[in-house]
Amino acid sequence: MTLIDRSASESSKHRIQELVRQLNEHNRAYYIQDQPLISDQEFDALLRELEELETRFPDWAEPDSPTRRVGGGVLDGFEQRKHRRPMLSLGNTYSEAEILAFHERCIKGLGYEPLYSVELKIDGVALSLHYQDRILQYAVTRGDGVQGDDVTANVRTIEALPLRLGPDAPTDPLEIRGEVYLPRAYLTRINHERALSGEEPYANPRNLASGTLKLLDSSVVRHRRLSAWCYQLDGEGPLLQKNQTHHQRMALLQAWGFPVCEHRAGPLPFEGVLDFISQWQGRRQELPFDIDGVVLKVDDFGQREELGYTAKSPRWAIAYKYPAQSVRTRLLDVLFQVGRTGAVTPVACLEPVEVAGTVVKRASLYNEAEIRRLDLHLGDTVSLEKGGDIIPKITDVHPEQRPAGSLPVQFPRFCPDCETPLDCIEALHYCPNHRLCPPQVLGRLEHFVARKAMNLEHLGTETLLQLLQQKMISDPADLYELDAVRLASLERTGDKSIQRLLEAIQASKAVPFERVLFALGLRGIGEVASKTLARHFGSMEKLSMADKESLIEVHEIGEKSADQILAWFADPLNQRMWQRLQAMGLCMSIPQTNSSPGNDDPNAPRPLAGCTLVVSGKFANMEREALKVLLEEAGGTVVSSVGPRLTYLVTGSDAGPSKLEKAQKLGIQVVNEAFILELLGKSPLPL
Repeated sequence: MTLIDRSASESSKHRIQELVRQLNEHNRAYYIQDQPLISDQEFDALLRELEELETRFPDWAEPDSPTRRVGGGVLDGFEQRKHRRPMLSLGNTYSEAEILAFHERCIKGLGYEPLYSVELKIDGVALSLHYQDRILQYAVTRGDGVQGDDVTANVRTIEALPLRLGPDAPTDPLEIRGEVYLPRAYLTRINHERALSGEEPYANPRNLASGTLKLLDSSVVRHRRLSAWCYQLDGEGPLLQKNQTHHQRMALLQAWGFPVCEHRAGPLPFEGVLDFISQWQGRRQELPFDIDGVVLKVDDFGQREELGYTAKSPRWAIAYKYPAQSVRTRLLDVLFQVGRTGAVTPVACLEPVEVAGTVVKRASLYNEAEIRRLDLHLGDTVSLEKGGDIIPKITDVHPEQRPAGSLPVQFPRFCPDCETPLDCIEALHYCPNHRLCPPQVLGRLEHFVARKAMNLEHLGTETLLQLLQQKMISDPADLYELDAVRLASLERTGDKSIQRLLEAIQASKAVPFERVLFALGLRGIGEVASKTLARHFGSMEKLSMADKESLIEVHEIGEKSADQILAWFADPLNQRMWQRLQAMGLCMSIPQTNSSPGNDDPNAPRPLAGCTLVVSGKFANMEREALKVLLEEAGGTVVSSVGPRLTYLVTGSDAGPSKLEKAQKLGIQVVNEAFILELLGKSPLPL
């Protein structure tokens, strides 16, 4: 490899790592927090770039790449269930040319033109329903595509879904997949009720439907009046044959009492698909529910099987997304907001305008480069879209309507909150005064107490602000020195709430090390990287002593992340803070267990330290996920694809033939479950 080739490869490696980080963050924001950060088109553009880079540089592919998995993670508070088959997402298209390219791929894969089924793409929440003996057994959200939340109690409140099927339905196991949504009329009613009680209205039906399914009180769910459409039927028994078509299965669903969207067609030739898309583009607002496009699927199941799947989506189906609605409004002002990491984000304040069913007053401008690209002036008339009908974004400026004497928008050179000169790092501006800048101090504390971090739910923003204003706290360690006497001076704080808060603070000392590390909020180190670092080093003390070379050796950690970790530990105030937290009883290491290798000697090396493994197939003595956990506990790094750096391919029955073939070509050792258990000194565990 030449020096230029090596440089290009390293550059691509870093870009892949950055894309994986960004896309995983956006997935979490969309699927878990219901707060999308970018539009669907921007997300898909990033995803396509990542797919192209991984194709060119397969060795740099990340195990948690969004090209290998779907969506975000699984929420706390519900039982988690694995899907019988992964719930894959669909590829998205935004133009007739992209739909034609999909059609041509189908022709190439089959050798002839297929017929399609088409249906409206409901803007809701994906759901899997499981029936046996004609009775609803359980309902599971998409989750991360492999497992999701068991929301059966909430789904039972959805009147559109049958709890028991009629005598025409089979008694064999059935899986029905569909979309839960909220009709627009109910969003209007709920927002009216919230307005009367002085609460903020919900932004759109999709976010409210998603949030409602996650409620633990099913009586509230019933009041929200969710509904659903079903679009897929899988199962066993004589009524379900492999040679059936999609429209035949939909007819069965309808006959068995499932809600099926009436706005569908098929089987159709490709020209009919285009007609259907065109017909509904201008009729979206006529519907009582939100849609964001049309789904087209190869109608014949045999043809689907022949076309197969990618790691992320089926090759026989695709979604066409309608262009976002565009309106004009006026730019009133630009605010500059400082986040917990010090990043300064410009936000456009707009003359209120209705876009895709909601009133928009603000839109993110992302960074200084975006302001310059638009050549924004105060008072400008701007075009506004909601990408994917969710994210407001300024797409264009109309200088011909610019008021005389209007001033260009200037990015500040000083922090708008503490007036510290800003640093510019890779097109983003940061306030370096992380210790004293008020929004950064508050943001770090909000992150520390968040549910996925220390889960101190009684410490809301208002309480944290009071604690900061009264100088009771300045960093997370101060929270563990609070007592009832000091807390009694806070406004609207009674004895019971003080007791609950102190009990929650005490209980948080049981939070495991990887979540404590995540709660500390090292820049660029999210949930996944925190877990990886915790498992690799085992303790905060060992992590604090790591050099750059040993950090880069850790899977998920690149040079940029390593530099940020080193910078955090180089700050003596950070060192003192985590040591105080450790002294107060927080978990700063992974506890040794009786089953851990080398338990008698905490410094003993783990048997698989430094090894990278892929697990494929079904195993006799334990579930595949349990085996992965065992490998990671023994120091191994489990990845999903076979590459030249792999140490072992661990196989069971039905192991992937492509993985076996690639491992043999690369000379990688293929081992079985018995080999691993013997290596780890484990006895087989019964299922």
